[in-house]
Order: sequence, then C-alpha cells, then structure tokens
Amino acid sequence: MKALLQKVSEAWVKVDGRLVSKIGKGLLIFLAVLVDDGEKEADYLAKRVAELRIFPDDEGKMNRSLLDVGGEALVVSQFTLAADTRKGRRPNFINAAKPEEAERLYNYFIERLREQGVPVASGVFQAMMEVGLINDGPVTFLIESKKR
Repeated sequence: MKALLQKVSEAWVKVDGRLVSKIGKGLLIFLAVLVDDGEKEADYLAKRVAELRIFPDDEGKMNRSLLDVGGEALVVSQFTLAADTRKGRRPNFINAAKPEEAERLYNYFIERLREQGVPVASGVFQAMMEVGLINDGPVTFLIESKKR
C-alpha cells in the first residue's frame, strides 16, 4: 500500500458536483492498494498514519501525531499512485490491485484508522471525484507499507 499524506486545515470531496465528505484540521490521505497487499499492510499503514509525528508542537517542531492534535482524516482511493512511470510515456498500472480487492482493503484501512481513534471521512471508491484542500505547510509525505 501507498499513502500520500497532505496536512490540511480543511479538505473535501465532491462527486457530480455534490459534496460527499469534508474534514477540518488533519490529513488528506490518497491511498493506493497494490497487487500483493493484504490486511497486514493496511494494519501497519493505519497505525503509522495515526501515530506519525508531523504536526507542530508549541515550539513549531514536528512532534505531534494526528491523534495528539485531535485531527481528522479524509481517505481518497488513488490507484494512480500504483503507477510505474519508469518506461515509455504511458503509466503502467500492473502493480495496482484488482478493484474488488482494492475496495475491500480500502474499507479495511478506513476501519483500522477509526479503531486507532481517528475520525475518518472518505471519498467514493472508483468515482470521478473533485478533491479540494487547503494545504497546511505545505507538508506532504509518501508512506509505503513495504519496501519495494
């Protein structure tokens, strides 16, 4: 799994012009499920995301986690993060999980993140979405569940 985290002061998702999810302070998480991923990877990633110290403390140092600041998460399925762009001019998506398994693990990840104590909103799996955000920092991290 790959998760692209963006620290936001707010973020939202629209489908067909209709607002479907919105969060305040926290993380916008673009999540890609890869072909060999399973629940173990989702468990690791959810714990990592919840506990990663990327929010500032009183001195401005990155010492607080999403849990520490009481932040929210907006999880958006983003299979294009699984793309291999090293050859040719067209991305290759052979590393992306099949849609049925990707959706199952996407939902599993969301539930594990909630179990960590994080309020979670989500996009709509496989929908064409408009994603908006107010990036805070900007602070962006790419986290992977396995060495690749």
